Amino acid sequence: MTDTPHTDVLIVGSGIMGSVVARLLRESDPGLGITMVDGGSAIGEAPGVHLHDVADPALWSRYNERVESGIQGMYTGAEVVREVADSLAGLAPGMFHALAFGEDAEAMPSTAFAWNAGGMGVHWTAATPWPAGPEVFDFGDPARWAADLDTARRLLAVSPSPIGPTEVGRTVLDVLRRRYDGTAPADRRPQPMPMAVTPTDSGPMPRTAPGTIFPAIAAGGDPTFTLLTGTLATRLLVSDGRATGARLRRVSDGKESALHADTVIVCADALRTPQLLFASGIRPEALGRYLNEHAFITAQVLLDLDRFGIALDDLPLPRTGEFSTDSLWLPQNGPDQPFHGQIMNRTYVDEDGRPLAHAVGLALLVPVESRPEHRLVFSESETDLAGLPRIGVEFAYSDTDRALIDRGLAEVRALAEEFGPFDPASELALLPPGSSLHLTGTVRSGTADDGTSVCDPDGRVWGFDNLYVAGTGVIPTPMAANVTLTGAVTAVRAARAVTTRTAPLAAH
Repeated sequence: MTDTPHTDVLIVGSGIMGSVVARLLRESDPGLGITMVDGGSAIGEAPGVHLHDVADPALWSRYNERVESGIQGMYTGAEVVREVADSLAGLAPGMFHALAFGEDAEAMPSTAFAWNAGGMGVHWTAATPWPAGPEVFDFGDPARWAADLDTARRLLAVSPSPIGPTEVGRTVLDVLRRRYDGTAPADRRPQPMPMAVTPTDSGPMPRTAPGTIFPAIAAGGDPTFTLLTGTLATRLLVSDGRATGARLRRVSDGKESALHADTVIVCADALRTPQLLFASGIRPEALGRYLNEHAFITAQVLLDLDRFGIALDDLPLPRTGEFSTDSLWLPQNGPDQPFHGQIMNRTYVDEDGRPLAHAVGLALLVPVESRPEHRLVFSESETDLAGLPRIGVEFAYSDTDRALIDRGLAEVRALAEEFGPFDPASELALLPPGSSLHLTGTVRSGTADDGTSVCDPDGRVWGFDNLYVAGTGVIPTPMAANVTLTGAVTAVRAARAVTTRTAPLAAH
């Protein structure tokens, strides 16, 4: 190919992680050339806008009617599209089950990913609990970890308590605090859920999305930033320990091209980042291994109003554009309280808007052991719908995992009974693996190139001078909490490392 275009930095993926990297690079150098590519296209008129906040009423209703489940794998609608599609070009942007792309994912039967500009960042719940204890990977530098976590909070515009607590929510918190008294330090007691949400006086509260983290994604206006949607990165170009760019394929017509870059950062997701590395011949021993996802237990119980002395007319009413009245958090705190709890409450109303009942929605996420046998296996001969190496998923709970899951199920039953009559046969479920969509570990970070990690603590891929990965796949620890804020820490680190690399370039 002749006259191959060039960019200073190529970012593969336009979701939360890619937008964090782009934002920090732009803050460090207004003139740095950044090109971002994504195989999916925009949902609605602008890329990177959260579906909670789109102007199109049909799109808004489609998302917000599903989000009431509170279960990511359900509200994205991914569970309904399992058959392999006829062609990549014919896919409407949105969430798809991995089976729809031809992957062998039955070991994680609810595995799905976003096929749209903005990635999961236009679908996510915006819950941003912070990690602690065994979830933290500070590599011996807790001060830097704390600073990077604060930067991630700033970029995601995290609010400490945007949804509640209402008076009824405080009652629920009181129950939680009595039950878990003595298991946590003050800052890890049951509390409102921190969320990447902008509080407003009334109506829907905007969610942070890629187009708000880095506004040029949604609105343009940055002369040295280029967003290529509907453009799939099929292979990274590498030479002598350097990434020199990527081969690209336009989804609409299959036209191929190459883009050269001084630095490459892959921020696809925990499935497609290692897939692209494998397709590019970058195959460290740990690639795709240590696949992890917390187990997902969900329950719902109707609050016994008489038990708590609450009148029906005193129940909080849902505000326009929001389904829950309270979003609360039960933080994990090590062996004494190993579960992450997300409590989303709602008031049911009749057709005239009068309260009928109040539900306490309980979800406990159970950490799962990190094991190299949990992995993605990439085919040498078969390809998926995108023409990339077909992914096979190998994942099963260990005896240790099952014992902790059983403890979690018992904990949910006991907790639900604190609020009202509870029928575990109909109101409690252990969801199939993949349901949370919180996959981690497949390009995990580490301190040494010893076969147990893919990249260093800054996300630089071992053996490469200028190739980085960022996102939840980089997380090396078993997580109980939602993983987006923690994944954003890896994007902060990668951006800082790249800024250090590009500083001499900016000086010219």
